[in-house]
Amino acid sequence: MLNIDQWFMVGVFITTFAGLIKFQNVPERVFAASTLVCLSFSFVSTKQIFTNAVNPGLITLILLITCSFALERTSFLRILANRMISRKKLKSYFRTLIGTALASAILNNTAVVATLISPIKNNKFINPGKLLLPVSYAAILGGTLTLVGTSTNLIVNSMLIDQGLPGLKFFDFTLIGLTALIACLSVLFIRLKTLPFTESTTRSEKHYFVEAEVMEDSKLIGRSIEENGLRNIDSLFLVEIIRHGHMISPVTPEEFLRPGDKLIFTGDISKVFVLQQFDGLKLFAEQDGLLRDNLTQVLIKPGSAIIGMTLKQAGFRARFDAAVVAIRREGATLSGKLGDLVIQSGDFLVLAVGKDFITRTNLSKNFYIITGVKPDNMLTGWRDKLTLFGFLGSISISVIFEVPLLKCLIFYMAALFATKSLSINEIKRRFPLEIWVIVVSALTLATALESTGLSQVIALHVHNFLSGQSAIFAFAAVFIITLLMTELITNNAAAALIFPIAYNIAIGLGVNPVPFIMAVAFGASGSFISPYGYQTNVMVFNAGNYRLVDFVKAGIPVSLTYITVVLFMIPQVFPF
Repeated sequence: MLNIDQWFMVGVFITTFAGLIKFQNVPERVFAASTLVCLSFSFVSTKQIFTNAVNPGLITLILLITCSFALERTSFLRILANRMISRKKLKSYFRTLIGTALASAILNNTAVVATLISPIKNNKFINPGKLLLPVSYAAILGGTLTLVGTSTNLIVNSMLIDQGLPGLKFFDFTLIGLTALIACLSVLFIRLKTLPFTESTTRSEKHYFVEAEVMEDSKLIGRSIEENGLRNIDSLFLVEIIRHGHMISPVTPEEFLRPGDKLIFTGDISKVFVLQQFDGLKLFAEQDGLLRDNLTQVLIKPGSAIIGMTLKQAGFRARFDAAVVAIRREGATLSGKLGDLVIQSGDFLVLAVGKDFITRTNLSKNFYIITGVKPDNMLTGWRDKLTLFGFLGSISISVIFEVPLLKCLIFYMAALFATKSLSINEIKRRFPLEIWVIVVSALTLATALESTGLSQVIALHVHNFLSGQSAIFAFAAVFIITLLMTELITNNAAAALIFPIAYNIAIGLGVNPVPFIMAVAFGASGSFISPYGYQTNVMVFNAGNYRLVDFVKAGIPVSLTYITVVLFMIPQVFPF
């Protein structure tokens, strides 16, 4: 029988799981709340929490993420993207998917996919719908090739180290991951014709959201849209009028203009200067006096300081010496006043930039520069090469000479700081606090399981229940449960929550825990059916204008192949 403390811990785990499903966007808060509950009831001590916070595996994970900030600014991914697609479609598919997978094995796969989206959408040879979804799958599969390929592998490794066992090696995942990669990509190649054909990139790429205001002295006032010639503007379409806070849409040809009307256009941003030819029509960017032939397209980075602000609140002139001319959001139709739109990660902005724009040090923290001005702090020359080859060298030294990866990364980070390839301010701004909280909390929950004796109870019950049975059934159950949880919540949260249960099941069966740990790692990376279970899926879901059914149709065969291969390979590589 369970005692009161043990029953309470069962409740904490169930509540944590329910919270992760309910609040999928803030898993770190759910985990943090669970940690505070455990601390309140003295299931863990503050000393144990602080010990978990400096777990070597967790510090390795944090250092790898911070190193990626510098790697994102190198020329490697841009060069890779430019060389992938050509007139030969099958060759392009092969190079793109294999290149994505291999790049994702050593670099952040989210950054890899973010870099590839624009070239894929702009290519003239392969419809983006046929390629974006496979690229996301290739990035996921590539992440399973190495210890550093995905954060879930590093989270599992940090929790393994916390149990007092040796950490996983860099290539422990490779044979299993490579087999899964080959099998799943083969399925994708066979099913290429079934992938959806999406709308032409050329048309969708140009559809920006532009605002122009009718000034008090405009000659357009009192005349209809048709009389003013606002219906037949080259490549620009008047979609709505904002008048005294109310929206008029659709806009009829007979609609008369009034002072202060905000006219909302969508279309080709290169035609935006045509609007200046209309008397008394003032573009949004002209309020800052910056609108000239100096337009620069940028993409809002994840973690940007202006996310969640409206365009008006963000204060572009003060922050960046720039003004917003237009905005585009993948997979969404924007509406309302331009200044009231709330900025989101992944938004494309067209900026009219001032003379000081290129000198601002905060550009790379907030934007990917797509066209136009190149910020000073992009890595070039020897810094570019040092950052890339220094990282590869750190990994190689760790693998060849069996030097702890953590030690290699400390020296690599020191080199980045010394050469000004990475700044303290960027780390402060982009520190992966959410992942850090999730892992520390997960380690703390595992500690609470131990201190309350619930882990021993789980081990004993598993041993009694499966006595005389093969461990393969429990192993398969752990893998499938983790896989399903990844589709329901997030990959990192699924790995963190299932690890202590899987580990104690292995102990209860008296078998090698590594196959169960690998089941958690690979299960947490197996999100192919849901567009929301993995970050790269979310990115291509919006960029490719996919539907949920597209993911289901493409993902089920890949997922079944992945399940079959992984369940077969793990016991072969890591026997019970």
